[in-house]
Amino acid sequence: MEGIGLYIVIIIGAIVGLWIILYFIPIGLWFSALISGVRISLLQLILMRWRKVPPAVVVNSMIEGNKAGLTLYRNDLEAHYLAGGRVPDVTHALVSAEKANINLDFKMATAIDLAGRDVFEAVQMSVNPKVINTPPVTAVAKDGIQLIAKARVTVRANIKQLVGGAGEETILARVGEGIVSSIGSASSHKAVLENPDSISRVVLEKGLDSGTAFEILSIDIADMDIGKNVGAGLQIDQANADKNIAQAKAEERRAMAVAEEQEMKAKAQEARAAVIQAEKEVPQAISEALRNGNIGVMDYYRMKNIQSDTDMRDAISNPPEDQSSSTEDKNEGDNE
Repeated sequence: MEGIGLYIVIIIGAIVGLWIILYFIPIGLWFSALISGVRISLLQLILMRWRKVPPAVVVNSMIEGNKAGLTLYRNDLEAHYLAGGRVPDVTHALVSAEKANINLDFKMATAIDLAGRDVFEAVQMSVNPKVINTPPVTAVAKDGIQLIAKARVTVRANIKQLVGGAGEETILARVGEGIVSSIGSASSHKAVLENPDSISRVVLEKGLDSGTAFEILSIDIADMDIGKNVGAGLQIDQANADKNIAQAKAEERRAMAVAEEQEMKAKAQEARAAVIQAEKEVPQAISEALRNGNIGVMDYYRMKNIQSDTDMRDAISNPPEDQSSSTEDKNEGDNE
């Protein structure tokens, strides 16, 4: 029993040791490279392990490039992997560019990959252009009618501008700006609806793909809807504002008239008080005139008679309301 257990331990140890040896000495990977025409030493594969570079990534990329007629160097692939690049994607992109007759070298491909862009997708987009749907763009024509447009932008990747070039968001923003400008310069919304291709021509002539990572091939108006009558709404708002201003001015004039009326009433009260004050001084003046001999007693009584006659005439011409109403009631009773 002890001998059997010892054999089992020896077998397990041998398997583990063999796995460790094959891990650090990838003989199978070296043999695959050898029969694929890639010359790489077994020592270099072992050193890749120590440099924390997966040998399979580098060797498979070299095999793929060799089969496609490309010459890829181990040091370049290792350096790109250690820099944080995606070696398989770069290799796929180089092979695709070679087959599509696109001018793309290893240095440009690695720069695009390290810039954070998918270089393989960029090569595919250069061969097969991509269609970008814009969100609804709202614009107003000169006649005040709102139009809502949707466009489809066909773009192709510009390999030379992928490093440092603007992305899809810039393309969408520029196309939206061009659509707004084109609709806004139209004299009528009907003209835009009749010829939507005029928007595409105007937008394409502006060179919106300048400084971007794409080349605009075409801009097609996919949908065009009529929105609100913005001009009429603005006129209604202006009319309401004018009405409020006129009402405010009328209220101001009314307040000034009321203030002026109150001022006139106050002046009338002041004049009435002045008259009463003057009438108060009349008896004193008459008394003073009698003492000084300026008027006689008969003159005084004659003046009183004249005043009494005047008061009587005023009473007859302006009877009190109670007396006039009672007189009317009495006359109505007599008539009955």
